[in-house]
Amino acid sequence: MQYQTYTIRDFYFWKITLSLALASFFIFASMYSVQPLLPVFVKEFGVSVSTASLAISLTIIGLIVGLIVLGFLSDRNGRTLFIKFSLIGSVIPFLLIPLTDSFLLLLVLRLIQGFALAGLPAASLAYLSEEIDRRSVSVATALYISSNALGGMMGRVLTGYITDHYSWEVAFYFLAGLGVIILASVFLLLPKSRFFQPSNLSFSRDMEAFFFHLKNPALLLVFGLGIVLQFSFTGIWTYLPFHLEGPPFSLSLQAISYTFFAYGLGVVGSPFAGWLAGNLGIRKIRIVGVVTLSIGILLTLSQTVTMIVIGLCVSCLGFFTAHSLTAASVSEQATHHKGSASSLYLVAYYIGVAIGSSALGPLWSVAGWTGLVVLTGILPVAYLVFVNVMSVRARKNATN
Repeated sequence: MQYQTYTIRDFYFWKITLSLALASFFIFASMYSVQPLLPVFVKEFGVSVSTASLAISLTIIGLIVGLIVLGFLSDRNGRTLFIKFSLIGSVIPFLLIPLTDSFLLLLVLRLIQGFALAGLPAASLAYLSEEIDRRSVSVATALYISSNALGGMMGRVLTGYITDHYSWEVAFYFLAGLGVIILASVFLLLPKSRFFQPSNLSFSRDMEAFFFHLKNPALLLVFGLGIVLQFSFTGIWTYLPFHLEGPPFSLSLQAISYTFFAYGLGVVGSPFAGWLAGNLGIRKIRIVGVVTLSIGILLTLSQTVTMIVIGLCVSCLGFFTAHSLTAASVSEQATHHKGSASSLYLVAYYIGVAIGSSALGPLWSVAGWTGLVVLTGILPVAYLVFVNVMSVRARKNATN
């Protein structure tokens, strides 16, 4: 029997899209759920700000390892297995973490959870490209990516709200319950792969293809931009709760969690940036996105909550514009093995998250919010200037 890939008119197209959107929502909610809770961990476990931030950065380190390992395995053993594994492995730590009074054990469980989280991003885009018609896959991909931003936003808001009214343990149990419901939905809805072709390449050949791109200077600059963008963006959001809970603001955790609604601009920002880039070019709109990110970050130096929220909204719009177009430029720069190039960009992107979460701790301790904002605000534009200088030099060398 000859199978046909699903189009937007097919019922199974919507089953796949809904399944992956739900899974993505939960995975990214789980990943960033602890960000508003860092001040709570500092008080409850008696740890430093830098140590508390490891609850994010160790999760991201686990994710980076998982992207490489599970992405490699999904090319050999199928996609749906790792999507379901990702959900199961994400739910279990939420049930175990509230039972411990050891912050070290909490960090270990978050590291394990990060590894499990990687199953979805490692397999989902490949699954979509294999099962859905190429004329319809962009719609499914856009909905999947939008649910990433929506999940990251709601994970932060929900945990902050529930913790402020009850406790962080109740927030984790709530996420576990939500995960079980989504897991059951995905098991019922997600169709089996029909077009999956297992990779027959040897491990050494796969690794050769994977690291081929590290010899491409243009791609290295793109990977570096991914690190810088996420470093600055994550740095601001990681230390924002500490800034807003202190004087002169003294906001509650619930009020601080509402600032994460600024992420909603990421849901609309990425598609809008794609439309603009189609008309004006990726490079121009990406520059606008980077500059907008920096302006938004610097606006948070204000002493009024209103202006800080405006700055956060501006920075979100700039970040998601720059990030989506930087990710899109990877396929343009990669001449071979485009899939592995995209994976390497994801690794670079999450390295930026890990560094932005914890490496800025000493700067926060010494220079506070002002020092942190100045560094993270200036760095993206400085790196953009560096990229342009290097690109001009490369073009001159090519013509000589």
